[in-house]
Amino acid sequence: MPNLHTPEAAAWLLQAFISAFLAILFLQSGIDKIIDRRGNLDWLTGHFAKSPLAGMVPAMVTAITILELAAGALSAIGCVFVVLTHNSTVAFYGAILAAISIISLFFGQRMAKDYAGAATLVPYFLLALVAIYILS
Repeated sequence: MPNLHTPEAAAWLLQAFISAFLAILFLQSGIDKIIDRRGNLDWLTGHFAKSPLAGMVPAMVTAITILELAAGALSAIGCVFVVLTHNSTVAFYGAILAAISIISLFFGQRMAKDYAGAATLVPYFLLALVAIYILS
């Protein structure tokens, strides 16, 4: 068993754990938008009914689904690469897409005037920023 109580091992563990976390977060969210597209569209149509984005809900759901699936897939593949080869390049790009996804969601929440919903995204965004740094 390698010694995990070293700065190098700690950095490696951080890279593996953060990319695994982002993979789970974004793959689950993206897959849910595919499996329950109708439910998501119905809820979001009501959510954005009084915002300037009201007529764009189907396109927004498609765009965020693609972003989330890409962020999750790159993070998952990147996690495997980190664990097997100690190469964090793919996970780094997954973290960048994760940050872009969260910014997109944050923009939507703010446009819908759901300030509490927007605030719940802040910890995820900070995690994505930390991930970008740790994986660089």
